[in-house]
Amino acid sequence: MQLSSTEPGPWSSIFNNKTIGELDWEGNIVWQWGEQAPGGAARQHHDWTRLPNGNTLILSSVEQPISGISTEPITDQAIFEITPAGEIVWKWTLGEHLHELGIAPEGFAYLQKFVVQNKARTGGFATFNNMDVLGNNHWFAAGDDRFHPDNIIVDAREGNFIAIIEKATGKIVWQLGPNFPDRYDVPHGRIQNPTIPRPVDQISGQHDAHLIPEGLPGAGNLLVFDNQGSAGFPPAALGMFSGSRVLEINPITKEIMWQYTGENSGRPVWSFHSSFISSARRLPNGNTLIDEGMYGRIFQVTPDGEIVWEYVSPHFGQLVLPTGKILSSNWVYRAQSVPYDWVPGGDCSIAAPDRSCRSNYISDSRCFSRQLTFL
Repeated sequence: MQLSSTEPGPWSSIFNNKTIGELDWEGNIVWQWGEQAPGGAARQHHDWTRLPNGNTLILSSVEQPISGISTEPITDQAIFEITPAGEIVWKWTLGEHLHELGIAPEGFAYLQKFVVQNKARTGGFATFNNMDVLGNNHWFAAGDDRFHPDNIIVDAREGNFIAIIEKATGKIVWQLGPNFPDRYDVPHGRIQNPTIPRPVDQISGQHDAHLIPEGLPGAGNLLVFDNQGSAGFPPAALGMFSGSRVLEINPITKEIMWQYTGENSGRPVWSFHSSFISSARRLPNGNTLIDEGMYGRIFQVTPDGEIVWEYVSPHFGQLVLPTGKILSSNWVYRAQSVPYDWVPGGDCSIAAPDRSCRSNYISDSRCFSRQLTFL
Protein backbone atom coordinates (compact mmCIF):
# COMPACT_ATOMS: atom_id res chain seq x y z
CA MET A 1 0.00 0.00 0.00
CA GLN A 2 1.01 3.64 -0.38
CA LEU A 3 2.74 4.76 2.80
CA SER A 4 3.52 8.36 1.87
CA SER A 5 3.29 10.77 -1.05
CA THR A 6 5.78 13.35 -2.25
CA GLU A 7 3.12 16.05 -2.14
CA PRO A 8 -0.67 16.38 -2.37
CA GLY A 9 -1.77 15.71 -5.92
CA PRO A 10 -4.74 14.89 -8.15
CA TRP A 11 -6.61 11.61 -7.90
CA SER A 12 -5.77 11.15 -4.22
CA SER A 13 -2.01 11.41 -4.87
CA ILE A 14 -1.93 8.07 -6.70
CA PHE A 15 0.82 9.34 -9.02
CA ASN A 16 2.79 11.11 -6.26
CA ASN A 17 3.67 7.97 -4.35
CA LYS A 18 6.89 8.37 -2.36
CA THR A 19 7.01 5.01 -0.60
CA ILE A 20 5.06 1.76 -0.80
CA GLY A 21 5.08 -0.98 1.77
CA GLU A 22 3.69 -4.15 3.27
CA LEU A 23 1.89 -4.07 6.61
CA ASP A 24 0.99 -6.89 8.98
CA TRP A 25 -2.53 -7.23 10.38
CA GLU A 26 -1.61 -4.95 13.30
CA GLY A 27 -0.52 -2.16 10.95
CA ASN A 28 3.22 -2.59 11.46
CA ILE A 29 5.49 -1.95 8.47
CA VAL A 30 7.31 -5.16 7.53
CA TRP A 31 8.69 -3.98 4.17
CA GLN A 32 8.85 -0.72 2.28
CA TRP A 33 10.51 0.73 -0.80
CA GLY A 34 10.99 4.21 -2.21
CA GLU A 35 14.29 5.77 -1.22
CA GLN A 36 16.17 3.39 -3.53
CA ALA A 37 13.85 4.12 -6.46
CA PRO A 38 14.93 6.31 -9.39
CA GLY A 39 14.65 9.91 -8.20
CA GLY A 40 14.19 8.78 -4.59
CA ALA A 41 10.45 8.10 -4.89
CA ALA A 42 8.60 4.88 -5.75
CA ARG A 43 5.99 6.57 -7.97
CA GLN A 44 4.18 3.23 -7.83
CA HIS A 45 0.56 3.33 -8.95
CA HIS A 46 -2.38 0.98 -9.47
CA ASP A 47 -0.68 -2.40 -9.06
CA TRP A 48 2.01 -4.52 -7.47
CA THR A 49 2.44 -8.23 -6.80
CA ARG A 50 4.65 -10.49 -4.70
CA LEU A 51 6.58 -13.07 -6.77
CA PRO A 52 7.29 -16.70 -5.77
CA ASN A 53 11.00 -15.84 -5.35
CA GLY A 54 10.16 -13.24 -2.69
CA ASN A 55 10.78 -10.27 -4.96
CA THR A 56 8.11 -7.66 -5.60
CA LEU A 57 6.91 -6.51 -9.02
CA ILE A 58 5.59 -2.94 -9.07
CA LEU A 59 4.00 -0.70 -11.67
CA SER A 60 5.58 2.74 -11.62
CA SER A 61 6.27 5.90 -13.63
CA VAL A 62 9.51 7.35 -14.95
CA GLU A 63 10.41 10.42 -16.96
CA GLN A 64 12.21 9.86 -20.26
CA PRO A 65 12.13 10.88 -23.94
CA ILE A 66 10.10 8.52 -26.13
CA SER A 67 10.98 7.96 -29.77
CA GLY A 68 8.25 9.10 -32.13
CA ILE A 69 6.47 11.13 -29.46
CA SER A 70 8.75 13.54 -27.62
CA THR A 71 12.44 14.45 -27.52
CA GLU A 72 11.87 15.92 -24.06
CA PRO A 73 11.31 13.69 -21.02
CA ILE A 74 7.65 12.78 -20.47
CA THR A 75 5.90 10.40 -18.10
CA ASP A 76 6.33 6.80 -19.19
CA GLN A 77 5.10 3.54 -17.64
CA ALA A 78 7.69 1.32 -15.95
CA ILE A 79 7.72 -2.08 -14.26
CA PHE A 80 10.38 -2.86 -11.64
CA GLU A 81 11.26 -6.14 -9.96
CA ILE A 82 12.63 -5.38 -6.52
CA THR A 83 14.42 -7.68 -4.07
CA PRO A 84 13.50 -7.67 -0.36
CA ALA A 85 16.63 -5.55 0.13
CA GLY A 86 15.28 -2.94 -2.33
CA GLU A 87 17.56 -3.66 -5.31
CA ILE A 88 16.07 -3.32 -8.79
CA VAL A 89 16.92 -6.55 -10.64
CA TRP A 90 14.62 -6.16 -13.67
CA LYS A 91 13.14 -3.14 -15.43
CA TRP A 92 10.79 -2.59 -18.36
CA THR A 93 9.44 0.64 -19.83
CA LEU A 94 6.70 1.09 -22.40
CA GLY A 95 8.54 3.76 -24.38
CA GLU A 96 11.25 1.28 -25.37
CA HIS A 97 8.64 -1.08 -26.86
CA LEU A 98 5.96 1.29 -28.14
CA HIS A 99 6.75 0.55 -31.79
CA GLU A 100 5.99 -3.16 -31.23
CA LEU A 101 2.30 -2.36 -30.74
CA GLY A 102 1.45 -1.45 -34.33
CA ILE A 103 0.16 2.02 -33.52
CA ALA A 104 -0.95 3.72 -36.75
CA PRO A 105 0.75 6.94 -37.97
CA GLU A 106 -2.31 8.96 -37.00
CA GLY A 107 -1.94 7.48 -33.52
CA PHE A 108 1.60 8.81 -33.18
CA ALA A 109 0.47 12.17 -34.56
CA TYR A 110 -2.24 12.29 -31.90
CA LEU A 111 0.25 11.34 -29.16
CA GLN A 112 2.62 14.12 -30.21
CA LYS A 113 -0.22 16.62 -29.96
CA PHE A 114 -1.48 15.06 -26.73
CA VAL A 115 1.91 15.47 -25.04
CA VAL A 116 2.07 19.16 -25.93
CA GLN A 117 -1.44 19.80 -24.63
CA ASN A 118 -1.08 17.74 -21.45
CA LYS A 119 2.39 18.51 -20.11
CA ALA A 120 1.10 18.52 -16.54
CA ARG A 121 -0.61 15.13 -16.83
CA THR A 122 0.98 12.93 -14.17
CA GLY A 123 -0.41 9.53 -15.13
CA GLY A 124 1.51 9.13 -18.36
CA PHE A 125 0.31 9.04 -21.93
CA ALA A 126 -0.81 5.38 -21.71
CA THR A 127 -1.73 4.96 -18.01
CA PHE A 128 -1.32 1.28 -17.21
CA ASN A 129 -3.97 0.37 -14.65
CA ASN A 130 -3.24 -3.35 -14.34
CA MET A 131 -0.09 -5.44 -14.11
CA ASP A 132 0.32 -9.05 -13.00
CA VAL A 133 2.15 -12.26 -13.84
CA LEU A 134 0.15 -14.80 -15.83
CA GLY A 135 0.70 -17.72 -13.49
CA ASN A 136 0.04 -21.35 -14.42
CA ASN A 137 -2.27 -21.79 -17.39
CA HIS A 138 -3.16 -24.53 -19.86
CA TRP A 139 -2.07 -22.51 -22.89
CA PHE A 140 1.56 -22.71 -21.76
CA ALA A 141 1.13 -26.35 -20.71
CA ALA A 142 -0.02 -27.06 -24.29
CA GLY A 143 3.18 -25.52 -25.68
CA ASP A 144 2.36 -21.84 -26.28
CA ASP A 145 5.39 -20.00 -24.88
CA ARG A 146 3.64 -16.62 -25.10
CA PHE A 147 1.76 -17.63 -21.98
CA HIS A 148 4.78 -18.55 -19.85
CA PRO A 149 3.72 -18.28 -16.18
CA ASP A 150 6.44 -15.65 -15.56
CA ASN A 151 5.23 -13.40 -18.36
CA ILE A 152 3.44 -10.20 -17.40
CA ILE A 153 0.05 -8.94 -18.54
CA VAL A 154 -0.55 -5.18 -18.65
CA ASP A 155 -3.58 -3.07 -19.41
CA ALA A 156 -3.29 0.44 -20.92
CA ARG A 157 -6.37 2.44 -20.03
CA GLU A 158 -5.54 5.38 -22.31
CA GLY A 159 -4.14 3.20 -25.09
CA ASN A 160 -7.06 0.75 -25.49
CA PHE A 161 -4.72 -2.24 -25.55
CA ILE A 162 -3.87 -5.26 -23.43
CA ALA A 163 -0.45 -6.85 -23.83
CA ILE A 164 1.68 -9.71 -22.56
CA ILE A 165 5.36 -8.95 -21.92
CA GLU A 166 7.84 -11.79 -22.21
CA LYS A 167 9.80 -11.62 -18.97
CA ALA A 168 12.93 -13.20 -20.43
CA THR A 169 13.31 -10.73 -23.32
CA GLY A 170 11.04 -7.78 -22.56
CA LYS A 171 9.32 -8.17 -25.91
CA ILE A 172 5.56 -7.84 -26.36
CA VAL A 173 4.56 -11.35 -27.47
CA TRP A 174 0.75 -11.01 -27.41
CA GLN A 175 -1.62 -8.09 -27.65
CA LEU A 176 -5.25 -7.15 -28.04
CA GLY A 177 -5.69 -3.73 -29.63
CA PRO A 178 -5.12 -0.89 -30.04
CA ASN A 179 -6.79 -1.56 -33.40
CA PHE A 180 -10.05 -3.52 -33.56
CA PRO A 181 -12.50 -4.53 -36.29
CA ASP A 182 -15.75 -2.64 -35.77
CA ARG A 183 -18.42 -3.54 -38.29
CA TYR A 184 -21.33 -1.56 -36.91
CA ASP A 185 -22.96 1.53 -38.38
CA VAL A 186 -23.16 3.11 -34.90
CA PRO A 187 -20.62 2.59 -32.10
CA HIS A 188 -23.24 1.59 -29.52
CA GLY A 189 -24.05 -1.37 -31.77
CA ARG A 190 -21.16 -3.22 -30.16
CA ILE A 191 -22.74 -2.81 -26.70
CA GLN A 192 -26.06 -4.18 -27.91
CA ASN A 193 -24.70 -7.08 -29.95
CA PRO A 194 -25.67 -10.40 -28.29
CA THR A 195 -23.78 -12.63 -30.76
CA ILE A 196 -21.50 -15.13 -29.01
CA PRO A 197 -18.86 -16.04 -29.99
CA ARG A 198 -17.65 -13.16 -32.17
CA PRO A 199 -14.36 -11.34 -32.79
CA VAL A 200 -13.45 -8.79 -30.14
CA ASP A 201 -14.67 -5.37 -31.19
CA GLN A 202 -13.55 -1.96 -29.95
CA ILE A 203 -12.69 -1.93 -26.25
CA SER A 204 -12.07 1.48 -24.70
CA GLY A 205 -10.70 2.57 -21.34
CA GLN A 206 -10.67 -1.04 -20.06
CA HIS A 207 -9.56 -2.26 -16.61
CA ASP A 208 -8.54 -5.40 -14.71
CA ALA A 209 -7.50 -7.55 -17.69
CA HIS A 210 -6.30 -10.93 -16.47
CA LEU A 211 -6.37 -14.64 -17.28
CA ILE A 212 -8.99 -16.54 -15.31
CA PRO A 213 -6.95 -18.76 -12.95
CA GLU A 214 -6.78 -22.51 -13.38
CA GLY A 215 -9.49 -24.37 -11.48
CA LEU A 216 -12.18 -21.75 -12.16
CA PRO A 217 -14.84 -21.88 -14.89
CA GLY A 218 -13.39 -20.34 -18.05
CA ALA A 219 -9.80 -20.91 -16.90
CA GLY A 220 -7.24 -19.45 -19.30
CA ASN A 221 -9.66 -17.04 -20.92
CA LEU A 222 -9.10 -13.31 -20.57
CA LEU A 223 -11.58 -11.48 -18.35
CA VAL A 224 -11.75 -7.69 -18.62
CA PHE A 225 -14.02 -4.84 -17.55
CA ASP A 226 -14.54 -2.90 -20.79
CA ASN A 227 -15.46 0.55 -19.49
CA GLN A 228 -16.30 2.05 -22.90
CA GLY A 229 -14.88 5.30 -21.53
CA SER A 230 -13.14 7.85 -23.71
CA ALA A 231 -9.63 6.62 -24.61
CA GLY A 232 -7.40 5.70 -27.55
CA PHE A 233 -4.80 7.10 -29.97
CA PRO A 234 -6.84 8.88 -31.33
CA PRO A 235 -9.92 8.42 -29.10
CA ALA A 236 -12.30 5.64 -30.17
CA ALA A 237 -15.83 6.53 -31.21
CA LEU A 238 -18.35 5.81 -28.46
CA GLY A 239 -22.07 5.34 -28.83
CA MET A 240 -24.97 7.51 -27.75
CA PHE A 241 -26.12 4.79 -25.34
CA SER A 242 -23.28 4.92 -22.84
CA GLY A 243 -22.73 1.57 -21.19
CA SER A 244 -19.93 -0.70 -19.98
CA ARG A 245 -19.54 -4.43 -20.45
CA VAL A 246 -17.58 -7.33 -19.01
CA LEU A 247 -15.94 -9.55 -21.61
CA GLU A 248 -14.55 -13.07 -21.41
CA ILE A 249 -12.20 -13.56 -24.37
CA ASN A 250 -10.42 -16.58 -25.76
CA PRO A 251 -6.84 -15.23 -26.04
CA ILE A 252 -5.93 -17.58 -28.89
CA THR A 253 -8.86 -16.92 -31.23
CA LYS A 254 -9.48 -13.42 -29.79
CA GLU A 255 -13.21 -14.09 -29.74
CA ILE A 256 -15.72 -12.97 -27.13
CA MET A 257 -16.97 -16.14 -25.40
CA TRP A 258 -19.18 -14.50 -22.76
CA GLN A 259 -20.27 -10.97 -22.02
CA TYR A 260 -22.30 -8.98 -19.55
CA THR A 261 -24.10 -5.68 -20.15
CA GLY A 262 -27.08 -4.08 -18.42
CA GLU A 263 -29.35 -5.79 -20.93
CA ASN A 264 -28.35 -9.21 -19.59
CA SER A 265 -30.11 -8.23 -16.36
CA GLY A 266 -33.20 -7.00 -18.19
CA ARG A 267 -32.18 -3.36 -17.93
CA PRO A 268 -31.04 -0.70 -20.43
CA VAL A 269 -27.36 -0.79 -21.35
CA TRP A 270 -26.85 2.61 -19.71
CA SER A 271 -27.93 1.19 -16.35
CA PHE A 272 -24.48 -0.44 -16.10
CA HIS A 273 -21.71 2.04 -16.77
CA SER A 274 -18.40 3.04 -15.22
CA SER A 275 -16.17 5.04 -17.55
CA PHE A 276 -13.10 4.53 -15.35
CA ILE A 277 -11.70 2.19 -12.63
CA SER A 278 -13.79 -1.03 -12.02
CA SER A 279 -13.11 -4.79 -12.18
CA ALA A 280 -14.56 -8.25 -12.83
CA ARG A 281 -13.52 -11.59 -11.28
CA ARG A 282 -14.72 -15.14 -11.92
CA LEU A 283 -15.94 -17.09 -8.88
CA PRO A 284 -15.68 -20.86 -8.27
CA ASN A 285 -19.41 -21.35 -8.81
CA GLY A 286 -19.22 -19.85 -12.31
CA ASN A 287 -20.70 -16.49 -11.34
CA THR A 288 -18.82 -13.25 -11.91
CA LEU A 289 -18.14 -10.61 -9.26
CA ILE A 290 -18.33 -7.14 -10.84
CA ASP A 291 -17.23 -3.80 -9.43
CA GLU A 292 -19.03 -0.87 -11.10
CA GLY A 293 -16.36 1.36 -9.66
CA MET A 294 -17.63 4.91 -10.26
CA TYR A 295 -20.63 4.25 -8.04
CA GLY A 296 -19.08 1.93 -5.47
CA ARG A 297 -21.46 -0.83 -6.60
CA ILE A 298 -20.33 -4.45 -6.29
CA PHE A 299 -22.58 -7.22 -7.52
CA GLN A 300 -22.56 -10.85 -8.57
CA VAL A 301 -24.17 -12.21 -11.72
CA THR A 302 -24.86 -15.72 -12.96
CA PRO A 303 -23.67 -16.76 -16.45
CA ASP A 304 -27.15 -15.74 -17.68
CA GLY A 305 -26.85 -12.26 -16.18
CA GLU A 306 -29.13 -12.67 -13.19
CA ILE A 307 -28.05 -10.45 -10.29
CA VAL A 308 -27.92 -12.68 -7.19
CA TRP A 309 -26.02 -10.41 -4.78
CA GLU A 310 -25.47 -6.68 -4.64
CA TYR A 311 -23.71 -4.19 -2.36
CA VAL A 312 -23.13 -0.44 -2.58
CA SER A 313 -20.28 0.93 -0.48
CA PRO A 314 -21.50 3.36 2.18
CA HIS A 315 -17.96 4.57 2.78
CA PHE A 316 -17.33 8.03 1.31
CA GLY A 317 -14.01 9.83 1.20
CA GLN A 318 -12.46 12.94 -0.25
CA LEU A 319 -11.59 12.92 -3.94
CA VAL A 320 -9.17 15.61 -5.12
CA LEU A 321 -9.63 16.48 -8.79
CA PRO A 322 -6.74 17.67 -11.00
CA THR A 323 -8.26 21.16 -10.67
CA GLY A 324 -7.83 20.99 -6.90
CA LYS A 325 -11.55 20.80 -6.22
CA ILE A 326 -12.48 18.37 -3.44
CA LEU A 327 -15.48 16.06 -3.86
CA SER A 328 -17.04 13.30 -1.80
CA SER A 329 -17.06 9.87 -3.46
CA ASN A 330 -17.64 6.20 -2.62
CA TRP A 331 -15.84 4.94 -5.71
CA VAL A 332 -14.21 1.48 -5.53
CA TYR A 333 -11.19 0.81 -7.71
CA ARG A 334 -11.26 -3.00 -7.57
CA ALA A 335 -13.11 -5.79 -5.73
CA GLN A 336 -12.23 -9.44 -5.26
CA SER A 337 -13.38 -12.33 -3.11
CA VAL A 338 -11.12 -13.84 -0.46
CA PRO A 339 -11.56 -17.00 1.65
CA TYR A 340 -12.46 -16.59 5.31
CA ASP A 341 -9.17 -18.13 6.47
CA TRP A 342 -7.33 -15.29 4.74
CA VAL A 343 -7.95 -13.23 7.89
CA PRO A 344 -5.93 -14.46 10.89
CA GLY A 345 -7.83 -15.57 13.97
CA GLY A 346 -11.14 -15.91 12.14
CA ASP A 347 -12.03 -12.25 12.66
CA CYS A 348 -13.88 -11.66 9.41
CA SER A 349 -14.87 -8.14 10.51
CA ILE A 350 -11.45 -6.95 9.34
CA ALA A 351 -12.12 -7.65 5.67
CA ALA A 352 -15.91 -7.71 5.48
CA PRO A 353 -17.19 -4.58 3.72
CA ASP A 354 -20.03 -4.02 6.17
CA ARG A 355 -17.96 -5.03 9.21
CA SER A 356 -20.15 -8.03 10.07
CA CYS A 357 -19.67 -11.75 9.59
CA ARG A 358 -23.28 -12.74 9.22
CA SER A 359 -24.05 -10.68 6.12
CA ASN A 360 -21.22 -12.30 4.20
CA TYR A 361 -23.08 -15.62 4.14
CA ILE A 362 -25.41 -15.57 1.18
CA SER A 363 -28.64 -17.53 1.61
CA ASP A 364 -29.13 -18.05 -2.12
CA SER A 365 -27.28 -21.23 -3.10
CA ARG A 366 -26.44 -19.70 -6.47
CA CYS A 367 -24.10 -17.29 -4.69
CA PHE A 368 -20.66 -18.08 -3.38
CA SER A 369 -20.10 -17.43 0.33
CA ARG A 370 -16.93 -15.38 0.54
CA GLN A 371 -15.68 -12.19 2.05
CA LEU A 372 -14.92 -9.22 -0.12
CA THR A 373 -11.89 -7.00 -0.12
CA PHE A 374 -12.03 -3.78 -2.09
CA LEU A 375 -9.64 -0.95 -2.84
